[in-house]
Amino acid sequence: MSDTRERLMDAAIGALKRQGISGVSARSIAGEIGANQALVFYHFKTVEGLLAAAALRETESRLGRYRERFADVDSLRELLTVGQQVHAQEREAGNVALLGQFLAGARGYPQLAEVTAEALRLWTVEIEAVLERLFAGHPLAEFLDLPGLARAVTAAFVGLELYEGVDPEGAEGAFAALDGLGVLVEVVDGLGPVVSRAVRATVRRQVRGRNGAE
Repeated sequence: MSDTRERLMDAAIGALKRQGISGVSARSIAGEIGANQALVFYHFKTVEGLLAAAALRETESRLGRYRERFADVDSLRELLTVGQQVHAQEREAGNVALLGQFLAGARGYPQLAEVTAEALRLWTVEIEAVLERLFAGHPLAEFLDLPGLARAVTAAFVGLELYEGVDPEGAEGAFAALDGLGVLVEVVDGLGPVVSRAVRATVRRQVRGRNGAE
């Protein structure tokens, strides 16, 4: 990838963080690096194409920074803790606000909407891999939709990232509730095989009863 393309993507990220999606244009992006705006169209065809490329590159870069930490997670509670730490670091780096701008831009830019969805999918794939490892052989594994749970975790953190900007205390309470969920799973794990079988049987009856009612 050419240095000019990289510099333009860096400039697009910088412009989005400072000006927001409504203030971004080929001129403003090129101006970040003292380049001619024609380079935006030469390398990316459209401003939307540049933003989409920058969004995907940024996501892959951020994931690369955290992949080893996800690989070291050995409990649901630890996964939630790592998620909160990642959230704090991303907020400090300005990437929480950046995500908000990509989500806002997705409404008006079809290509950006597609890439934003792909960026969220990449995060979800990482989380799903951790969940599959954590719940392998778990007494509740057969009742869990792990792909759905991974999407729910991703959606929860995306929502909390945006929520935090207007209600920090509410977001803090939500994080505490997620931590409580992790504690609950740890408690079930520590009850021993007899109680675990009882929990599995009880959940199975509840699931069958619910399915019968539907």
